[in-house]
Amino acid sequence: MPAQPEPQPSAAHEPQHRPNHPKHRLGRRLTQLYTGLALYGASSALLVEAGLGLEPWNVLHQGLAELTGLTIGVVSIVVGAMVLLLWIPLRQRPGLGTVSNVFVVGIAMDATLALVPEAHTMAVRIPLLIAGIVLNGVATGLYIAARFGPGPRDGLMTGLHRRTGRSVRLMRTAVEVAVLATGFALGGTVGVGTLLYALSIGPLAQLFLRVFAVSSESGSTVVATGPSERAILPG
Repeated sequence: MPAQPEPQPSAAHEPQHRPNHPKHRLGRRLTQLYTGLALYGASSALLVEAGLGLEPWNVLHQGLAELTGLTIGVVSIVVGAMVLLLWIPLRQRPGLGTVSNVFVVGIAMDATLALVPEAHTMAVRIPLLIAGIVLNGVATGLYIAARFGPGPRDGLMTGLHRRTGRSVRLMRTAVEVAVLATGFALGGTVGVGTLLYALSIGPLAQLFLRVFAVSSESGSTVVATGPSERAILPG
């Protein structure tokens, strides 16, 4: 009898080599999560160095840092942990990304502030502001698209939305206006950068959400569109 040809391995027998295999997706998602959170902290530090206005929560963090003598990164961690406690009565469930957000962003912010020299002229401060806002959009797209859960502050907004029945946009606006006003009263920096950030972060984050979307098991790309993402992205 003629020799039978050896059976060729099918794609079904080699899932570990497929880019959409769960292990590959999980590795990519974890990389996106921690890269995004670290870049988020770094981008916030660039906005602090620019000194032309911060995003609302960091206005509060900076004001509290001035009041307590702690670094802004440490204050960010403490505030994030306190906000996370508010999830309990709101019946929100944290994910890996939620807990990681509390620590990684604050650590990355302080590390970047320690490395970046102080900016004294507008010729340096304006590019720092623009770089910080764009990098913040990149970071937001990275960590939201990883789908490991919202940050503690974003979850607060969606939790209030569920408990009160009010729109996510209204809850987001109410929380951030209160945070901004409190931070400003404590000495946090509000300026043109605050306004530019508010106008730019939505379109930038939407763009980078699509750039960094992770493929689903079926091979199609998944762009985060749930309530936690709408809390961040005004639409």
